[in-house]
Amino acid sequence: MNEFNYENGRLDLPFVGHCTFAKAPICTDWENIDADVAILGVPNDMGTQWRSGARFGPRGIRDASTLFSFGHGGAYDHERDTLYLTREECRIVDVGDADIVHTDMQKSHANTELAVRKILASGAMPVILGGDHSVHAPAMQAYAERPPLHIVHFDAHLDFVDERHGVRYGHGNPLRRASEQQHVTSMTQLGIRNVSSSNRLDYEAARAAGSDILSVRDVRALGSAAVVERIPDGLDYYITIDIDGFDPSIAPGTGTPSHGGFQYYEVLEIIEGVARKGQVVGMDLVEVAPPYDPTAITSILAAQLLMNSIGFIFHERARRRQPTQAQ
Repeated sequence: MNEFNYENGRLDLPFVGHCTFAKAPICTDWENIDADVAILGVPNDMGTQWRSGARFGPRGIRDASTLFSFGHGGAYDHERDTLYLTREECRIVDVGDADIVHTDMQKSHANTELAVRKILASGAMPVILGGDHSVHAPAMQAYAERPPLHIVHFDAHLDFVDERHGVRYGHGNPLRRASEQQHVTSMTQLGIRNVSSSNRLDYEAARAAGSDILSVRDVRALGSAAVVERIPDGLDYYITIDIDGFDPSIAPGTGTPSHGGFQYYEVLEIIEGVARKGQVVGMDLVEVAPPYDPTAITSILAAQLLMNSIGFIFHERARRRQPTQAQ
């Protein structure tokens, strides 16, 4: 049978039907998630310190992702002569959003942690759509009883502020809070640049916690392969992507843009390398704020990056499951 036939007889174009991530099936019964990947929205931007709007990120990314709904046939990459995102390699469901309680960050983070725990208990890999970067801390807490993690972090900002004016769980704190969790052993922080909220002591604390910090210029000087080589072997990997890690020329829709950022393939090639290096057990992509981008190119960038990343991760998982060929 032709792999592009639609058994239900519908063409189901991107602008038709319900707007789930990549038009994946909906699963709102979190006790019965049957999938390889579960998409979770966390529309929480109470941690922002300047421009809010990332609460609309999950909706914006879902809408943009319908462009990349490949139906039954998967997605063919001619550069690698590889078919990604087939149903055999990767079943995706959209589990909706964590419940956000307006002005109650503690309860909202608890709801986020619970949602991620439900996904992990099902055996699916969480892919989280933020929201601001504060949502990363409760997501990491959900992994507390699981094997040691190395975090691969793309961002313009270090996000390692300890406490400022009593705030410990805003979008300037998540990597500090993650580093305090016993199962987070180390971090690679990429794209960090320019003047930001973290001071010299924060950088010293990050390095003491096991962080390898590289600016955009560092990454370009090294090249993607050398960057991946610096990432420790033998651990599970969690990828957290702040959209402001990209240059605002391609990602203007964010609350704290910072010029001099990454271009698309610079990030994608590192993610592909991490997927080849070992087991990626979760992702989040945060700080997409659609109100600042009427063209929606930021949401499209986020959706395209996630779709390609999921494809790489699960293609590598399938490859590792195959028996070694005789020499």
